Amino acid sequence: FLTPPPACALAEARALLHGLGALGADGRITPHGRALSALPLHPRLGHMLLTAGAQAAPVAALLAGRDPIRGAPVDLILRLRAIAGRYEGPGTINHTALSQIKAEIPRLRKGLPKVGAMPLAAQVALAYPDRIGLRRKGDDPRYILSGGKGAILDAAAPLAGRRLIVATDLDGDTRAARIRQAVALSDAELRDVFADQIAWQDICLWSRREGRVLTRKQERFGALVRDDRVWSDAPDDAVSRAMLDGVRQLGLRFSPAAARVRARVGLIEDLPAMDDATLLETAEDWLLPHLHGVRSTADWKRFDLLTPLRAMLDWNQMQRLDKAAPAHFETPLGRQIPIDYDGEAPGITLRLQEMFGVTVHPTVGRTPLRVTLLSPGQKPVQVTQDIVGFWATSYADVRRDMRGRYPRHPWPEDPRQADPTLRAKRRGT
Repeated sequence: FLTPPPACALAEARALLHGLGALGADGRITPHGRALSALPLHPRLGHMLLTAGAQAAPVAALLAGRDPIRGAPVDLILRLRAIAGRYEGPGTINHTALSQIKAEIPRLRKGLPKVGAMPLAAQVALAYPDRIGLRRKGDDPRYILSGGKGAILDAAAPLAGRRLIVATDLDGDTRAARIRQAVALSDAELRDVFADQIAWQDICLWSRREGRVLTRKQERFGALVRDDRVWSDAPDDAVSRAMLDGVRQLGLRFSPAAARVRARVGLIEDLPAMDDATLLETAEDWLLPHLHGVRSTADWKRFDLLTPLRAMLDWNQMQRLDKAAPAHFETPLGRQIPIDYDGEAPGITLRLQEMFGVTVHPTVGRTPLRVTLLSPGQKPVQVTQDIVGFWATSYADVRRDMRGRYPRHPWPEDPRQADPTLRAKRRGT
């Protein structure tokens, strides 16, 4: 092409030619395609003529020409009645267009094979395999076309109640085309013409609308679902892969424990990256094996990422992590409290009296812990990364204030020499 056509339009054209048998699986023209190219007709109509034979000449001439009835309903059969001189419906006959159509019929019949009788709708379906419409659920006559697009009929049209139609003329709207001309099609006619293209498919996919993995067995023709049943024994791996699409849509959810592991890993060099972008990109490797039984938004909200995140690390990496960025801090009383890694510096929160006797500030690797010291009433009284300096300076002010509020709790003058405790004095002592 001197000017390349739009990629979407080119793809649609190729898909149509594949559907008409004009292009093979390798994209090259087939013998049938060469025969179509020799006909002075659109490939749709040429395919119909070569397949249905001489009996299709009237409808081919009709579809190739102008509409012979101005203001007629959408039903294609009414136009054929006009060609036969038997039309008495609404609208005005365009005699010039009608004469041209009649004159074209004998020319189109020349050289065509005689084929067994075929219903009109079946003939038309040969020309428009991508425009076979299945009525959607609901009161409005909306259709899904076999090519995947949507279309709508006028609610007053006699065809509006039909389950299957073939749309021969659309207004060109790319979102919901209005059907200007069509013919009713039966299930039997569809199956007779496209038996080799109607097949059962196993469907396992994430439904954003329903928020769960759908597992169905569907009999399909193109985008049309002719029958739909529950696929109760869908393989676990297929469900998990579909759920992975749901995870990418829903986003990662971290429990407090999982968030701590991720934050700890982020402090150590040469450990697997656990930022959101990397985790989502590599989810098939680290998360997929753990999604058994997870198939809905509710399941995902309950799922804890702690186990799969830890499984990303081998034994040696876990040892490095626990040594360099431990999950817990052991207080002077032997209690294990979680280290919070979400802030600018890893931190712990505990009662001030539990740190009595500490003369070296605790660290994670080379990073001083952010220590939040609480009053006996669990209110923060100091945040420090230098507890030795705190004992020597600000502690005196804290002691003076806290002794009046909490007289039953110890407030030694030199906390460096005191024993850690969580106990209070007995009343009267």
